Amino acid sequence: MTQQCPLILASASPRRIELLAQLDWTFTAQAADIDETPKVGESAQALVCRLAEEKAAAVYQQQADFPVAVLGSDTIVVCQGEVLGKPTNAADSQRMLSLLSAKQHQVMTAISLYHQGGVDTQLVITKVFFCPVSESQIAAYWATGEPADKAGSYAIQGLGGKFVERIEGSYSSVVGLPLVETDRLLHLHLTR
Repeated sequence: MTQQCPLILASASPRRIELLAQLDWTFTAQAADIDETPKVGESAQALVCRLAEEKAAAVYQQQADFPVAVLGSDTIVVCQGEVLGKPTNAADSQRMLSLLSAKQHQVMTAISLYHQGGVDTQLVITKVFFCPVSESQIAAYWATGEPADKAGSYAIQGLGGKFVERIEGSYSSVVGLPLVETDRLLHLHLTR
C-alpha cells in the first residue's frame, strides 16, 4: 500500500511528532493557531473533538490548492467533571495535582483527519489512576518545569509518571496521540 498524498500533522508538539514518526508515515508538521477557549455548555468530549477538528481545518485551509491530508489532535484531562488545561502558575498546578491525587481521572484525546474535503474524527478515552501526591511532591515537581505546559499539569512519559498507579486504555493517547487508532484512521483514508 502506498500513501496517496502528503500528510501534515497540525501540531508543533514534540511528543505528537515523535509518536506519529513511530507509525512510519511520511509527514511534515505545522502548528495550528486556533482559539482553544471552551464554549458555554460544551461537554469535555465535544470540546476535545472540536479542537482537534479546528486544528486540522486551520492547516488544511492553508493548503487549499494542494491535495493533502491533515491530522489534528487535542488532549484534555477531566477530573470530577472539570476540564484541566495547562496550569497558569505554580498555585494552579498545585490545585490541579491536588485534585488528581489519589483519584481516577480521564484523559481524552481526539484525532481528526481532513482529507479530500471530508473529515473523520475519533475520540479515545483513557482512565488514569493517581497515587496520593503530597504538597511537597507537587512543589518539587513544579520546580522541574515539566508540568508548566501540560494538560492536567503532568506528563505521564516524564517525571510525572511516578504519580500514575495504573491506566485503563491507551498509554500513547495520554502522551498525546493514540497510535492504534491513528494508524487505523490513516490506513483507512490514505492507502490504496
